Amino acid sequence: MQLDPEGWLPIDELIENANREGKRLSLELLHEVVASCEKKRFSLSEDGLRIRANQGHSVPDVELNLEPVPPPRVLYHGTVAAFVDSIREQGLLKRSRNHVHLTADIETAKKVGARRGKPVILTIHTNAMHESGYAFYLSANGVWLTDAVPFSFIEFPEQT
Repeated sequence: MQLDPEGWLPIDELIENANREGKRLSLELLHEVVASCEKKRFSLSEDGLRIRANQGHSVPDVELNLEPVPPPRVLYHGTVAAFVDSIREQGLLKRSRNHVHLTADIETAKKVGARRGKPVILTIHTNAMHESGYAFYLSANGVWLTDAVPFSFIEFPEQT
């Protein structure tokens, strides 16, 4: 299956391919998944014929057509202690994703970090980044996106 340049996939094609592969999928189930996803990861097109991820595409060259917006003074990133030394050296990198993901909510950052162990919450001085020329985008599901976060804009908790 092929995403279009903006990351959209025809729903009928998705359902057809899923069912052909033995995965039971219907339009009703797909709508339920989109509506009930706590993180609001997916959007349906205005005409209801296509679906895409709101952010987090790991597929190269997907253009979400997000406009840069000024970020709040700080945002947060949840991680675990095993990655802190690398982040201190390299900053936050997008790796296989199209962007680094940040949140305005400490609780969300804790949940993200807790997926891999005891969470470590990093405070990102996004206003200073923005004033230095870094672009920020706000996805449809409220996740803040940027290309990278240099370590000089990251405040690490004292215990790490």
